[in-house]
Amino acid sequence: MSKDSNENWRGKVGKMSEVEINDFFAEGPICRLGCLDEDGWPYIAPCWFEYKDGGFYIIPRAKSVWAKHIQRDGRVFLCIDESSMMNRRVLVKGEATVLEEPNVGGRWVEIGRPMSVRYLGERGPDYVEPTMVEPRWLLFVRPLTMKSWQGVDWHKRYKHGKW
Repeated sequence: MSKDSNENWRGKVGKMSEVEINDFFAEGPICRLGCLDEDGWPYIAPCWFEYKDGGFYIIPRAKSVWAKHIQRDGRVFLCIDESSMMNRRVLVKGEATVLEEPNVGGRWVEIGRPMSVRYLGERGPDYVEPTMVEPRWLLFVRPLTMKSWQGVDWHKRYKHGKW
């Protein structure tokens, strides 16, 4: 089997720039948020996010059990990735802060409206507006570390038996 001399199919390989990360986030990838439950077990929840002010705004519903986990222990890990051939991903180790406990009409509204458009397109408000009477939390995750990758290849530290 001969190796294809044209490896453009791999895409751009390596760490993403800040602009590339912002462009990726603007496409509305789902975030998988990991936290610790009351017994210390990992708990993972998919969620929408808004990246601004140097971190991630997240808006759980009032009865989201994982919001209570985060209120008790703010250590979180975010995995924001995609399954396309571009193979982009951002991994975030962070500290979450509760900005608002469940409420109706809080600051989460100004963040949630544009978030709904990014994730659902022009019909986003058709989803979010009827639910404005449902209380929600507002969380903010401040990154401690943020690592990114794109393309179809291994990082050099994994190649050639380098341990």
